[in-house]
Order: sequence, then structure tokens, then C-alpha cells
Amino acid sequence: MTAYATTGTLLALSLLAGSAVAPRAATPDPTPPAAAPRLVGYDSCAEALAGLRAAAGAAVGPWGFGAGWRTGVADDVAMPAGAAARPQSALPPGAGAKAGSAAPEHSTTNSHEPGADEPDLVKTDGRRIVVVSQGMLRVVDAASRVVTGRLDLSAGESGRRWWPESSLLLHGDRALVLVRPAPEVVAATDRPLDPDRPADPDRPTSPDRPEGPEGPEGPRLLLVDLAGRPTVVGTYRIDGSLLDARQTGATARVVVRSQPRLSFPYDERRSDAERTTVNRAVIARAGLDAWLPRYEWTAGGERHSGRVGCDRLSRPATTSGTALLTVLSFDLATGRLGDGDPVTVASDADTVYGTADSLYLAGAGGAGWRPGWGGMRRPGPERTDIYRFDTADPGRPRYAAAGSVPGTLLNQYALSEWQGHLRVATTRAGSAAGTESAVHVLARRGDRLTETGRVDGLGRGERIYSVRFLGGTGYVVTFRQTDPLYALDLTDPAAPRLTGELKINGWSAYLHPVPGDRLLGVGQEADDRGRAQGLQVSLFDVHDPARPARLARHHVPGGGSVAEFDPHAFLFDPTTGLVALPLNTGGVRLLTVTDTGIADVGTVTLPQGGAASRSLLIDGRLWAVSDTGLAVVDPATARGLAWLPWT
Repeated sequence: MTAYATTGTLLALSLLAGSAVAPRAATPDPTPPAAAPRLVGYDSCAEALAGLRAAAGAAVGPWGFGAGWRTGVADDVAMPAGAAARPQSALPPGAGAKAGSAAPEHSTTNSHEPGADEPDLVKTDGRRIVVVSQGMLRVVDAASRVVTGRLDLSAGESGRRWWPESSLLLHGDRALVLVRPAPEVVAATDRPLDPDRPADPDRPTSPDRPEGPEGPEGPRLLLVDLAGRPTVVGTYRIDGSLLDARQTGATARVVVRSQPRLSFPYDERRSDAERTTVNRAVIARAGLDAWLPRYEWTAGGERHSGRVGCDRLSRPATTSGTALLTVLSFDLATGRLGDGDPVTVASDADTVYGTADSLYLAGAGGAGWRPGWGGMRRPGPERTDIYRFDTADPGRPRYAAAGSVPGTLLNQYALSEWQGHLRVATTRAGSAAGTESAVHVLARRGDRLTETGRVDGLGRGERIYSVRFLGGTGYVVTFRQTDPLYALDLTDPAAPRLTGELKINGWSAYLHPVPGDRLLGVGQEADDRGRAQGLQVSLFDVHDPARPARLARHHVPGGGSVAEFDPHAFLFDPTTGLVALPLNTGGVRLLTVTDTGIADVGTVTLPQGGAASRSLLIDGRLWAVSDTGLAVVDPATARGLAWLPWT
């Protein structure tokens, strides 16, 4: 059966080895906004320390490295200005394989690319459903509709009042649970390193010696055996905050973002210049242990600790020294996680995009943050730096190439690898129109990602709200008062071009392919002044790239759906046309995409006031997932069949 498609110089490098104006096609800019951020390594730990100190000293200001960050670890709660306001990695159609040939037909996580599964709140192999909710992992037998196992994910955490945020990946009888620390746990363990501690650049090179009196402060990874009662067989913890993860086969790669563990004093009697001088003195006294992430891992009765070594650290030619990105690799087929075989880059990113054989890290480029109107801003032109890693083989990824494009990304859907090229959609400010967007096509040339062509001038005065690349075609939605849907022909990487445009009120925040050369958009209706009027699902006919048209729409006045911002919440079954959307009112709206339009099946209302967050299909039945339990529903009628409350 077929699953439903939801739809260093040295060692470091070898380790990494008004839209009325028509958009225009453009040739590559002979003067790119900045040098491509190719990675180089450090010849020694002393060189690494000197480089990080110098870069951080140049980037620090009177308030530290970012808005509101004066002291302490900038963990999950301290992101660059604007990053938290953008939707987190959007995630759509990926057809996952069943656990075995006898497993019932079932849906898979709505991931961006096939062969690169993404972590989510719920996973199924057709036989069992694994859910993480309110600090608990639960296993449900789909056939008997019985909860067969529970596991407290908060065990070992003290003083919590909020449940930690969790997600998981699944491989056979193993689940990798990714647990972000609860807010008050982060605050309680926020103990910056002593800036007066003597700096020893050579001490950090031993991976067997834990640094500092405390252990790592950041996300926890739990390897759970699901063969019987759910049991933790391995753990891993590392400094920083969880950015994202991808899984190909049995290999899971987890990306962690960390910032220097420094304490910047604050004295309101000092001027901004004096505070900056004091902060630079703190940086000048700090050792490598302030930057390199510490980690701990367990397997059975074993416990190991260490820290990322300088031989695993690389940097772009220009770095701010304010953030590090670490890629960890784990084999889920084994009974332990190990040390994660870390690879670290002295750079920043807020977007992860993965395919079956590539991993891309992308984020705003520039040398640090500066205060300005509307919050902290980067000096110089906006740009996005992109790093590609080769993940075709299991184990540690190899650094492959890097590049830079002007503007900023919306989310991971603004990136797409196709036939050896990377397409990137960005919005940039600074033009006469205020803002405009573009799609850039990049090709790998040695260790550089070099632009071969682009289409710019999209949505002048507007910004990108959604992007979808499907083979040689790209679709971009921009919005301010109306919703232009642009269609682009990207088959020739040297001459990408705009082919068509459709203007309607409202916007689509997520785009999903539908059989028959059609596209489904999920977003908001808007009035003529651009004010949101409620959830809108639009069906577009895109068979003629020159004339995209809207065939039908479904409007829920005043409504909204988490699927607008997190495509993991979107479910589509191409065999029946079923669409399931969790509503902000708590239920699940069921629709059917037909040959001629969109039919309303009905709304699933959950018992006990449950608010649905996800839905999935197993053997023709819809399961709605909420914090209070699971509902089993007939997807053809929206009639409830069973309710499994969490106990």
C-alpha cells in the first residue's frame, strides 16, 4: 500500500569538507552586496579565541549583542530582532514511508521536501500514534484505539510551572524527542561564566573534560525505545537553543544556535560609550569556554561530558562572534546518541532547509546588531548568508559551499534546491518603492554559491507572505492591500522570468500543490484596505503560467488556522481531495477539493473543550490531535466515532 502524501584552514574544513509595476528579469549583479561567506578554519585554539574576541568586541554595544540582552545566556528567548516575528520554518508535503508492508495506509508529516522528514508534535507509522503534549509522550495503538504507554518528558527538571515545548522524529521502534527548556528552567539555570576567570585557550581542546562547574544549559534530546513500555535509552544536552532538525533514513541532524555565555554589567550612570567599553573589556577577558558549546550524553548507566573542540569550529571570512551554529548527527537505529559528532560554524542563522542530500543554514548577514528606530538593526544592506552541507552519506555532514543574496527570507519555503541549483526568494528594503522582492537562482561553483540569474521587482511596496517552488516553476505571494500571486518560469537558471500575475484581496500564507495543475492557498481574506476578514482557502488554476486564476474559495469570517503559520498543521489527501485545517476556535474544518471547486464537509468539535493542533489519516479514518485527547472521525461526514481522553 502507499502512504498518503501530505504532500579550518586545516581539520575543520575537512570535517565540514505597489505591485502595478511589472517585475523584471535581471542578469547577475557584477557587484554583489557582500563577499560570499565561504568558511575557513582556525590553525589553533589561540587563533580561534583571538578571532572570536575581536569579532564580538566589534559587534557589542552598550546593551550587549542584541535588544534587551544585557546579562546572561541568550537562550531560546533571545533571538535577533524580527526573527521571532516571522513564522518559524514552514513545513509541507513530504510522503513518509510506512514502517512495514503490512502497516495500514497513513498520512505523514507535512514536510517541505521528500526524504527530509521534519520534527512535529505527532508521528505515526500506521500502527501506532506517538504524541508529545503537555510534557508527556503518549503512544496509542491505532487498531484498538487504546493508549498503550506514557512517558513524562519533564522528569529531572525542577521548579517548572510550564510544560516544555517538545517535538519528535520517528524511526522504527525509536523516537527522538526534542525538548526545549521551559521558560522558568532557563531563568533558573542562567548562570553566566565569570568574566574574570583566566583565559586558557588550550584547555578547551579535550573533549573528555567538562568545562565549568555547571553542565550545559539548553535543549534536551531523548532517545526513546517504543518496543514495549516507552523507555528512555539515551539522552543528550547541549548549550544553546534548538533551531530545527531533519531526518533522512535513520540519520537525524539537529541544528543548535548558541551565543557566548558572558555577563555584561549595567550601570545607568555610565554613558553608552562607557558601557560599550566595559562590555568590550568583558569580552577581552573571556576564554573559549564562553563560546564553544558544552554537551552531556548518557546511555544506560554511562554518562559522558565534553565540549565542542576548536578543531570542529569554522568561520566565514567575516563574523560577528555573537552566535555559533552547531550541527549534530545521530543514528536512530542504534541504542545510544553518543556525542553527536558536532560541526560548528561561527555564524548565525534562523532558517533550516533540508533535502534528502543537502542541509542549508540561512540567516541575516552583517557584522552585529546596532540600536535604531524600531529596535536593533544591522548596519549596511540587508542580506542573507547561506551555508550548504552535503548530507548524502550518514554521519557528520560535509561543508560544501556558501553564498549570499540581498534581502531577507520569510521561512524555509523561500529556499528550494532543484537540478543542482538553489532558488531563493527574498524581500529587501531601501528601494524608492520602500520594499520589493526577488527570486535568485544560485549554482555551486567550487565552494561558492554563485548567482546565475534572478527575477526582481516583485511586489513593490509589499513583502512576501508565502512561496512555493514546484519543479521548474515558482509561486510568490506578496501583500500590502491586495494579494498578487506571481508565477515564475525557473527552468533556465540563467534566464528566470515572470510569466503571470493574479491580484485578489487578502493573502495566502501557505501554498500547497493539488493534482491537476492547481494550487491551494491558506491565508486570510481582506477588505479593500488590507484588513483581515477571516480564514480564506483559495483554489488556483495554474495550468497556464501566463494566466493564473482562482477557481474557488472558502471563507470562515473572523476565523484563522495555525496552518497559516505552521504547515505541519495542514493535511491534504490527494486520493480523496480531503483538506483538514485546525481552527483557532478549537475545531477542525474539513473540506474537499473537487474538480470544480471546494466543498465544505463540516467542522469537527472536540469534547472537553479541546483545541485541535494536528490531524492525520490512518486506514481511512481521521484522527484529530489536541492537548486533551484524540478524536477519531469519519472524514466523509465529520461525524465523531471515538474519543480517547488523555489521563
